[in-house]
Amino acid sequence: MKPSRDQGAVNSFFEFSLLGLVTSGYLAVAGSGYLDLPTTILTAAGLLLRALMVTGLVRVKLTDRAVAAAAAAYIAFYPLDYFLLSQEFLPATVHLVFFVGVVKILTATTSRDYFLVKLIAFLELLAATLLSSSLSFFLFLALFLLFGVATFSSSEIRRSSERGAAVARGGMRRFGWRLATLTLVVAAGILTMTAGLFFVLPRTARAAFQHLAPERYHLPGFSNEVVLGQIGEIGRRTTPVMRTRIYSRDREMPLKWRGAALSQFDGRRWYNPAETGELLKVTHGVLRLADDRQRWRSGDRINYEVQIKDVGVDALFFAGIPEFVTIPASAVVRTRTGGFRLGYGSTEGLRYGAYSYLEGPETAGPPALPLSEQVRNEFLLLPNVDPRIIQLARQVTAGLETDQQRAAAIEAYLKRSYGYTTQLPAQTPADPLAHFLFERRKGHCEYFASAMAVMLRVVWVPSRLVTGFQSGIFNPVTGWRLIRASEAHSWVEAFVPGAGWRTFDPTPPDPAPAPPSLVSLVSLYLDAADTFWQEWVLDYNLDRQTILAYRMEESGRRLSLRRLDGFAAWVKRTRGAAGAWLAARAWQLAAGVALALLAALAGPDLWRWLRVRRRVRRVRRGKVTASDATLLYQRMLGIMRARGFEKPAWLTPDEFVRLLPASEISALAGQLTAAYNELRFGGRLEAAARMMRLLEQLERA
Repeated sequence: MKPSRDQGAVNSFFEFSLLGLVTSGYLAVAGSGYLDLPTTILTAAGLLLRALMVTGLVRVKLTDRAVAAAAAAYIAFYPLDYFLLSQEFLPATVHLVFFVGVVKILTATTSRDYFLVKLIAFLELLAATLLSSSLSFFLFLALFLLFGVATFSSSEIRRSSERGAAVARGGMRRFGWRLATLTLVVAAGILTMTAGLFFVLPRTARAAFQHLAPERYHLPGFSNEVVLGQIGEIGRRTTPVMRTRIYSRDREMPLKWRGAALSQFDGRRWYNPAETGELLKVTHGVLRLADDRQRWRSGDRINYEVQIKDVGVDALFFAGIPEFVTIPASAVVRTRTGGFRLGYGSTEGLRYGAYSYLEGPETAGPPALPLSEQVRNEFLLLPNVDPRIIQLARQVTAGLETDQQRAAAIEAYLKRSYGYTTQLPAQTPADPLAHFLFERRKGHCEYFASAMAVMLRVVWVPSRLVTGFQSGIFNPVTGWRLIRASEAHSWVEAFVPGAGWRTFDPTPPDPAPAPPSLVSLVSLYLDAADTFWQEWVLDYNLDRQTILAYRMEESGRRLSLRRLDGFAAWVKRTRGAAGAWLAARAWQLAAGVALALLAALAGPDLWRWLRVRRRVRRVRRGKVTASDATLLYQRMLGIMRARGFEKPAWLTPDEFVRLLPASEISALAGQLTAAYNELRFGGRLEAAARMMRLLEQLERA
């Protein structure tokens, strides 16, 4: 049976709502960054095709045989995906869910199919809760909730309309807009109530099953190995990796965030020998990292906080020489090269505070202990080095007496004589370091640091390569510094007798830094929103709840005082002018008050009368719905009331007509009641014209 116009409106709204439900679930998973590119593209193509089918622009009919063949092919592909491609259960299962989802979206025609599509959309959102920790998930969750309310409400209306003829309780005019408005109001109410509960109830920061998700992003070079060229590749990415906030010093001060130091070089890569490191146990969340000799040194110190994002490394990043750290961990591992790491997986989402000593050019303090012969030899070890590098190192340091002078001379020479670029060589040379120094003569920080470390070892100065990050960009909205992957950096630490390990950075500044732009400004506001999401949603606990309550109370107190002071000042300023102003405009105020009272008293009745008149004109033009029968019947009752016949509320229309005395008026009322029943309950639209004619006769009677 061909659906009516009203059923078509319901079906169309339901189809669009269901498509939006699945799309919002898909976007939530895609926004997490874990969905691979082929699955992302194929699913988006399937959703786009379904949208074209719903709008009627494209007609596609997949046969049952084609669907069965596709399902059989994917059943054979799933083991290959699990064992060879994804090599993990969760990604392979996500691929399966999206494949079934696309097939069902394109072939859904029955109520059972639509139920499965709703279930798939829910599984998409459930997967996103495990995979995503960014603010985008909340936005897609709001969309999912909005389309969810629209889908299930229109689904119930659709199911009821398919049962057969029923009494129409209202018209279907502007059905889509009315239901969409109701959906928006309900969804907004749900979000408002849940947002209130979100900040009232403290909770655990991370989802219980988040460890099932694979690491989506990995920064090489911050643990035990870095290959020449890796940090250059990282420098092209703008992925946020870390935030820092300094409490005790100028927030704009330049800092280097030290991650790992590497001691061995084979000509292409820096690495550390396999080691277990020294296990340092954390007591009550606090760990002392420096001995008394370090703590007694005079110099500047800073207090700061670090928040690491999803970078897939176990290294901890510190500015200067860390002396104390407050960290939510049971233990920290100290490496032989002065680095620190957790030692039990990545630092994803880790947040810790530290107190560090800042190394100055002429820092005073007790003499540093000399290196043992074995350790010294480790930091002097070199592979087969191009003779030109040996000659260059000796030439640059000729005539210098101390290791401090030699290190400073090599640093200044590299900064002065070579150019900076983030572009990698078109082909990997046989000797990357010699190619950088004598042929290309430009490169990124990794080549500068490697060249300096090797040249220092040539002249018998112990050295090591350090990997970490530059200061980043200060965000005035949040007070945090945002550090992206593009801020990855390498520098050198050289051992100076009496002073210990000193920091040197031979990399020249970028000659063409990116100027501030609208995109960078918008990115800071997006970072501020993400910071709020991390602090007050994912990491919201009892401590955060206490801070929030204190801030709200303090803000309310200040706001109240400001309002009282402002009100008193306003009264004092306007006291003299108020009388004259009121006297000059007394008649205008009186007229305004009178108009406001008139609008309040007569406005609703006038608006109701205008609506009735507009609907009556529409009925006269032949645009009739079943609900218009009530309007015309109410008009008949108004005419009867003017004739002295009041219908009691407990009487039905037929009972009211039978109680009327026999007259021309009662006969017309009986015919009007019969036409009303035909239009209201029988759906016979032609009865509306007859009711209009009878009403005109009743008015003249």
